[in-house]
Amino acid sequence: MKVIHKLRLSEHDAHYGGHLVDGARVLGLFGDVATELLIQHDGDEGLFRVYEKVDFLGPLYAGDFIEVEGEIIHVGHTSRKMKFQCFKVIAARPDISPSAADVLKERVLVTEAIGTCVVPLEKMRIKHE
Repeated sequence: MKVIHKLRLSEHDAHYGGHLVDGARVLGLFGDVATELLIQHDGDEGLFRVYEKVDFLGPLYAGDFIEVEGEIIHVGHTSRKMKFQCFKVIAARPDISPSAADVLKERVLVTEAIGTCVVPLEKMRIKHE
């Protein structure tokens, strides 16, 4: 099972000079993807427990378009280990004009992570054998 969210980062998302977007914004999006995965898998949004790994591999800027993906890679009794990736698919080009952007020939991996969520047994509405 895989979930993909697509969105455009806005000026509201910019946190640093040069319209740079804070990496925490991507982690929040990973949390949204995790919630959707848990609801599909267990019927409850569960709780994010831990990130084992987070790698910020490239910058994101206001005006960029991204695709955020997540999938469950291991199912424990109540735990769900997930892999997350964030790709830039369109790059803002404020150097040309405020509304210019380039569609990238290939998606660029900008963030990846591994994290684990927990769904308490009493909250699971979809039982797994």
